Amino acid sequence: MGIRSLLLSSTLVVLVATSCIADSAWNGHLTPGSTSKARFAPYYVPPGAKSYDSSSPLLHYSGTWTESFSSAYVQKSIRTTSEPGASMSFTFTGTGIEWFGNQDKRHGVAQVYIDGNPVREVDAYNETPLKQQRIFWEFGLPQGKHTLKIVNAGKSNAASKGAYVDVDALVVTIGQATEQQTPLQQNTVSSTQDTPSYPPLLDLSSKFPAESQWTLVQNGSTGVHAMQLAIISETHALVVDKVEHNPLTVSGHPAWAALYNLNTHALKPLSMQSNSFCAGGTFLSNGTLINVGGNPVVEDHTAAADFGDVDGLQAIRIFEPCESNNVDDCQMYENHDRIRMASPRWYNTVLRISDGSAMIIGGSSKGGWINNGTTNNPTIEYYPAKDIHGSNGLPIHLPFLVDTLNSDLFPIAFSLPDGSVFMAANRDAMIYNWQTNTERRLPRIPNGVRVTYPMTGTGLLLPLSPDNDYTPEILLCGGSTVDDTKPGYEISSQDPASAQCSRMVLTDAGIAAGWQVEQMPQARTMPDAVLLPTGDVLIVNGAGSGISGYGNVVDQVGASNADNPVLTPILYSPSGPAEQRFSSAGMPTSNIPRLYHSVATLTPNGDIMIAGSNPNLDRSEVKYGTEYRVEWLGPAYMKQERPQILGGVPKLLGFGDTAQLKVRLPSNSQQGANIKVALMDLGYVTHAVHANSRLVYLQSSLSSDKSTLTITGPPNGNIYPPGPGFIYLVVDGVPSTGIRLLVGDGKGPTVDQAAQQNVLKATSVDQYEKTKGHPKDDSSE
Repeated sequence: MGIRSLLLSSTLVVLVATSCIADSAWNGHLTPGSTSKARFAPYYVPPGAKSYDSSSPLLHYSGTWTESFSSAYVQKSIRTTSEPGASMSFTFTGTGIEWFGNQDKRHGVAQVYIDGNPVREVDAYNETPLKQQRIFWEFGLPQGKHTLKIVNAGKSNAASKGAYVDVDALVVTIGQATEQQTPLQQNTVSSTQDTPSYPPLLDLSSKFPAESQWTLVQNGSTGVHAMQLAIISETHALVVDKVEHNPLTVSGHPAWAALYNLNTHALKPLSMQSNSFCAGGTFLSNGTLINVGGNPVVEDHTAAADFGDVDGLQAIRIFEPCESNNVDDCQMYENHDRIRMASPRWYNTVLRISDGSAMIIGGSSKGGWINNGTTNNPTIEYYPAKDIHGSNGLPIHLPFLVDTLNSDLFPIAFSLPDGSVFMAANRDAMIYNWQTNTERRLPRIPNGVRVTYPMTGTGLLLPLSPDNDYTPEILLCGGSTVDDTKPGYEISSQDPASAQCSRMVLTDAGIAAGWQVEQMPQARTMPDAVLLPTGDVLIVNGAGSGISGYGNVVDQVGASNADNPVLTPILYSPSGPAEQRFSSAGMPTSNIPRLYHSVATLTPNGDIMIAGSNPNLDRSEVKYGTEYRVEWLGPAYMKQERPQILGGVPKLLGFGDTAQLKVRLPSNSQQGANIKVALMDLGYVTHAVHANSRLVYLQSSLSSDKSTLTITGPPNGNIYPPGPGFIYLVVDGVPSTGIRLLVGDGKGPTVDQAAQQNVLKATSVDQYEKTKGHPKDDSSE
């Protein structure tokens, strides 16, 4: 039974009338016109784009078209045809094109051409009449002149009562004349030659043999901006954004979540009720995913900074396991009457802990930019709610989250092998024993480096191994030394980021020794650190200067608070000799800046999915605009003969249980080959936070005929919190593809009915829904 079913069957709906909060739930940056509410339709003209109405003389019609007039149309007019072969042609200069029109039961199919080449057939049929819908879109065209042609194909699906095609408006993405563009529909391999970045990095790629070269392929579009990313199965990833005018639509309005097929790059939009703006997430012990927090949101009307009528700040959205190749029936569930947090949280970290439940950490009580004493939520709570330390499901105060103001949003957190939790925020760190509610403060992060939002760095729990009794070690990289008490007008997008990486072994001796400091080849703020099955760490994305967010600092680039994108990944080998752990050998250089709101994750295939970047209030096409293109970074091992897991991976691997895997080793494997089995949680990734990312090496033994590998599950939930994971077989540094399984007993975390009911009694449903004032403030998200 899913966690949603457990809660719905055991929870009494309690509605308590309370007065609305008097101040606004948003204290962030506003742009001119952003507070004027408008219907939340797909039609939208982002900065850096230009709209052309159906009556523009630049649109050339052939055949019979009729013109209709209504205030429901863009510029109050629309052109329609039912004549087979009737067409519209439009020549434009730019990098993208969008076609908007109506949908209803009378519409049919059109063939779309770009530059004389058929691109695809689109069907404008819809059971419900809809206006100002995005019928077709294509981004990432080479900068220059292109021609769009729309032809009535003279056909329709069986349910349609006609074959109408219409044109309401076209929107052209002008693009940057100097930016290299790669079409979304093509597979293109980026150059492996470094280009100048900030600061310059030596070009080493050409000095290494082909077998050590990594590859970078751009293929696919996320459709919704990838602010949050999680691998949910062997075939699909979940992509979550904020409410904004994304090109992918659902139920007649822009979508802000989607399922992405890792093999075909197909998209399925998900319907979301509340705004997942800067939410966090994790899987639970039974494989259910929760998405937590956000901001007030939209139902059918919106402006860029007014997110509408449903409170996302206390939202807990539930995505039950969806492992089939067919995801048509997979959906996000949300019911604020029955399931919600006890307090509002925006920029919270969500961590699966040793009992398989979720610890929800910190955050801000309203949308805005940098945290402060007024908006700070220095507490934790649990999902499902726990009656622990007398809380009866309500938040538990953490002094650490008061002492670490102001730059302490999205704390870096990991569940440790003794069941406690490591936390880092701002310049400080601690170990929190959630069972005793005690904090153990750790030495301060050296050299004044801040590592959490908006001075964002990244962190990982390094691989755990039975060879050293699962001794935990933390790695923190990047961030900034900018003073977090400065106002935005004293901070610049050109302030240098930090190149520092700090490591600490979390034993008494390791803590006494303190942080061990290394320097990355390049400074980065907002980097992503991705564990590989080999035990190495890939560091990718980020900027060489500035800080997180948009619309706050001086010298903004577009709206970005950061500049000088770092385009070349680096590999960090934790077990390598000191001063020799960083390498850019064979690394390709991207031509896509990945700044604020970028993500990266390991995939079951063993490559790295890189997406996102959107330092903007709403979708934008100016410099550092909203990025939908997906890149696939392939480690050198992808080109080698890889081991295979042929069968035997159980759907459920209990703690300490054994399983026999049928395997095939590479033909060049020698006697005594180094064989490891990596159990990995690929995490829930957002804002450089990889809180649930985890690699545990399992005990294993190979049969004499080298065809059967016996593995033993992790000892307990402290070593690997119960929940989903992927098994990779690694032979001499080359991993197999990953196979999904569930670790533990497969049951959901314990539901304390009394604590859950107390949360509902002590809070009200969507208590921020009437707070739509917008105080003047130069701050932003």
